[in-house]
Amino acid sequence: MSIRHGLLALLSNGPRYGYQLRVEFETSTGATWPLNIGQVYTTLSRMERDGLVEPGGADDQGRAVYTITEAGRGELERWFSTPVDQSDRPRDELAIKLAMAIAAGDADLAAVVQTQRAATMRALQDLTRAKRTAAKEGLAQRLVLDSMIFKAEAEQRWLDHCEAVLKEKNT
Repeated sequence: MSIRHGLLALLSNGPRYGYQLRVEFETSTGATWPLNIGQVYTTLSRMERDGLVEPGGADDQGRAVYTITEAGRGELERWFSTPVDQSDRPRDELAIKLAMAIAAGDADLAAVVQTQRAATMRALQDLTRAKRTAAKEGLAQRLVLDSMIFKAEAEQRWLDHCEAVLKEKNT
């Protein structure tokens, strides 16, 4: 997902000013993707240049607000109707780390796996606590946290598999 599409989604609900977009973006993503306010204004500027948003004057407190254009709505609709391709996701740094540990030849693979297992378990516990406190915050936060929990659980299962393969190799 790009910041651009996230901001367009928020603007589809009505005019917003930059700081408001930043807060709503972070809230909607369960605070898992913090934004710098400069990123928000740079993205808005580019979207204005591309005809996706336009300045909408100022609110009652004098803050410049932006509105989504028809072209912006079209871009948002295209984004929502396009599935996320596996190749569009960032690389899996943990898989690469283990592959490089194997390539290095002298790394303690079991220790690498155990270190990651402990870190993933702590993250899973933190996410579970966050989900309990965010339950009343809204559906968007819950779904983001659920996704993160499922990914952490899947990582734990993959680490179990790695351990089994390492044991098999060493026997």
